[in-house]
Amino acid sequence: MSDATTAGSGPEADVEARAGQGAPASAGAAAGVPPQLAAYRATIDNLDAALIHLLAERFRCTRQVGRLKADLHLPPSDPAREEQQVARLRSLAEEAGLDPVFAEKFFAFIVAEVIRHHEAIRDGLPEDAP
Repeated sequence: MSDATTAGSGPEADVEARAGQGAPASAGAAAGVPPQLAAYRATIDNLDAALIHLLAERFRCTRQVGRLKADLHLPPSDPAREEQQVARLRSLAEEAGLDPVFAEKFFAFIVAEVIRHHEAIRDGLPEDAP
């Protein structure tokens, strides 16, 4: 994507359209900012919003998994599944030109939060409890 006005089609365009809803109206409109920098910043703002929306959707799904695990008396953590996911995401990161070490750290951060939610669900606590 070369600038914030490039339009696509398919799921990516849908994510971009939804993500743009959270972007500030003044994004890139600061006085004295070169137009190309403003365009890059607008794109980054849209990507950040898309990431937030995707993470929210991921956590909605993992909450359902946590409820099911609790109902089935399964443990909150599944180390074998996590290991498979790390390998898969490292490979995807390499294919995408993203540092696989960073991808693994990012995934570990997310999984730790998911496990915390699953433990809270299992223990009958609010999911946002410390």
